[in-house]
Amino acid sequence: MTKRKAYLPLFFGIAIAAGIFIGSTFNFKNKSVIFSSNSNEAKIKRLINFIQYDYVDKVNTDSLLDDAITNMLAKLDPHSVYIPKDELQRVTESMQGKFAGIGVSFLMHNDSVAVSGVIKGGPSEKAGIMAGDRIIIANKDTLYGNSLMKIAGINKIDRGTLESNRKMSDAVMKTLKGEAETKVNVVVYRRSTNKILNFPITRDEVSITSVSAHYMINNTLGYIKVDRFARTTYDEFKHDLDELIEKGMTSLVLDLRGNPGGFMDIANKIVDEFLEDGKLIVFTKSKHGEVDKSYATDKGDFEHGKLYVLIDQNSASASEIVAGALQDNDKGTIVGRRSFGKGLVQQEMALGDGSAVRLTTARYYTPTGRSIQKPYNHTDNKDYNNDYLERIHNGELISRDSIKVNDSLKYTTPKGKIVYGGGGIIPDVFVSIDTLGTFNGMWYANLSPFIFKYIDNHRKEMNKWELYDFVENFDKNDNIFNQYIAELDLAAPIPPKGKEDLKRYFKAVMARNLFDETGYFIITQKNDNMILKVLELDSKK
Repeated sequence: MTKRKAYLPLFFGIAIAAGIFIGSTFNFKNKSVIFSSNSNEAKIKRLINFIQYDYVDKVNTDSLLDDAITNMLAKLDPHSVYIPKDELQRVTESMQGKFAGIGVSFLMHNDSVAVSGVIKGGPSEKAGIMAGDRIIIANKDTLYGNSLMKIAGINKIDRGTLESNRKMSDAVMKTLKGEAETKVNVVVYRRSTNKILNFPITRDEVSITSVSAHYMINNTLGYIKVDRFARTTYDEFKHDLDELIEKGMTSLVLDLRGNPGGFMDIANKIVDEFLEDGKLIVFTKSKHGEVDKSYATDKGDFEHGKLYVLIDQNSASASEIVAGALQDNDKGTIVGRRSFGKGLVQQEMALGDGSAVRLTTARYYTPTGRSIQKPYNHTDNKDYNNDYLERIHNGELISRDSIKVNDSLKYTTPKGKIVYGGGGIIPDVFVSIDTLGTFNGMWYANLSPFIFKYIDNHRKEMNKWELYDFVENFDKNDNIFNQYIAELDLAAPIPPKGKEDLKRYFKAVMARNLFDETGYFIITQKNDNMILKVLELDSKK
């Protein structure tokens, strides 16, 4: 197939966009003069113009165009997708690992913008903004109460809903973000001093963390949590890896649970830290048969350490490249549940109007030659999208024996271990999903607002805590936790197991708000079945 045909969906999108542009430039009164070509592109252009100028009702042709492109890509595979221009900036920022803004995290509290955290080294910290400050004005925009609701386009009847809070958050972000080196005048109310303060801030690039936690579980076992593979992920990972090595780490837990993937080359660089020079990491193959292989170099700093990789049903794409490369090279131990099963490679292509498509251009294969892409239907993705429900139904989240394998896709690693393709990475050591926990949404519904309010009302004393002192000693008598339970006003008491789970989560979220994700994971790991399994495995070696 020619290169032109490979990019046909992209040409369709460009052609449709061009048709709308032409149609909006000229006032066509005679349909027959618009186009004379019989090509597919001309057919789509003609249809858009018919709708725009002759359809009985007024129609948003931009929306129709977006839907057309989305439906077109849906006929290809589950991972070729259209990204509208209003979403592309957010997606790009997440994957580039940075954005231009003032460097704060915030939440909506009683229709006001409450600063929940200030990014270290960012513009707001340099200016003097503190956690707990209420941002009331940015330049000339009033960011609280009815004024903020008006900016966000919220009706009073919808006030206080999750959707209204999301819209207000989006409006605030649009106001605070902007081009680097541009200025914004921020006015805040500081509760601790009961003063209104003015801060002129120059926007700058702010990092979006993709490696959310790293710490020592014990004297020799380290832990690193990688949330996605963004452009900045390797640098973050390498910094944390080196720090843990300096602390005496000889075994590492690399947590890829829930990691949806990202850039393949970044995943390869992380794998290179563990594999010896010359080891094959991954290879890709296009429809033309072109093969591109990636090999490890001699730059790895943890080639001789013990390694445990945690995966689950939501670990996908680049996460599976990492797990597959290590498993196929007999490096470390893969722990958890079967991964998602995405073995397709996408390339992002701009459509010229601020939108883009991510088009599948190749398949990737693990070192033994297996594709871990699970089956899909080109015309109907219903079964593909319901795969998680099927895993629950067939019991594979509970029992390894319930995982279906295809013997025709059996492969052997250099040391003789049997691995399978055709549907994700099957772990070396299976850990079932926790079915013993007790969960009731009512117990957790108001937890985050309560914690923010408590910290906000006791900020001076809460800021005195150090992380590990907090983990060991905070709320030992359960006074604060019991205040939360009392506010829930439950009709029936919480069962003992559920109460223990809720108490642990309560403390973990409190730690996240006071410190960062590291505090959250240090607390939750005490009841984390995969971490407990790793501790068991590591103690035997």
